[in-house]
Amino acid sequence: MEKIKTDLPVPYTIIEIAPVTHDTKAFRFALPENASLDMMPGDHLHAHLEIDGNQISRPYTPVSTPDDIGFFELIIKRYPNGIMSRYLHTRGVGDTVKLSGPFIGGHYRPGMAKKIGMIAGGAGITPMITIIRTIIRNRHNVQLSLIYANKSENDIILREELEKYAVDFPNFRMLLALDQPPINWSGHSGFIDSELLALYLPLPDTESVIFLSGPPMMEFKIREALLKLGHDKKRIVIP
Repeated sequence: MEKIKTDLPVPYTIIEIAPVTHDTKAFRFALPENASLDMMPGDHLHAHLEIDGNQISRPYTPVSTPDDIGFFELIIKRYPNGIMSRYLHTRGVGDTVKLSGPFIGGHYRPGMAKKIGMIAGGAGITPMITIIRTIIRNRHNVQLSLIYANKSENDIILREELEKYAVDFPNFRMLLALDQPPINWSGHSGFIDSELLALYLPLPDTESVIFLSGPPMMEFKIREALLKLGHDKKRIVIP
């Protein structure tokens, strides 16, 4: 099987687009029939765009897994001031997008931990998706605990898939957190604090790893909280 990896931008053709939330789409790109991306779960690609002679690139983590053959998939949230995300949301099936990589990021390796905690904010769920899918599909003996934070219920990416995992797989549990919860919301309301982290994530030991992905300020605050709870900085992974 061919493994695809490019240091320079090359065009990939979009073969499918599906809405995910009100401002998020899933883009499926074609690979050769017997090829897959040369990546570990959590590694990323760079999307490239030239505007008025200026080169722009942005990182995106595939939600597809290294085992997916013939395609890869990106979930992209459209930001009002995001040059790249607004451009990508104008693309259609049959269009091409220049991408390079995959490049090594903070990724999952089989056997790295028996217990994995995850904290994701908004589109920061994308690296978690490929890691969760990889662990579940390959039946790795890993306990997964996910805290997933969003502004509102409408912002939750791949909610149905994640909730199905929580029902079908005893080793996976998830807590949804909202800044603006609806009436009778059963998940967590408000910000993620140290008490919630201590309650829901694995204890800080040599058998656990924490993955953290979200807006920069969220990552900074939660990383500081994790360190105060006793988690080793080497075992806090930011994809």
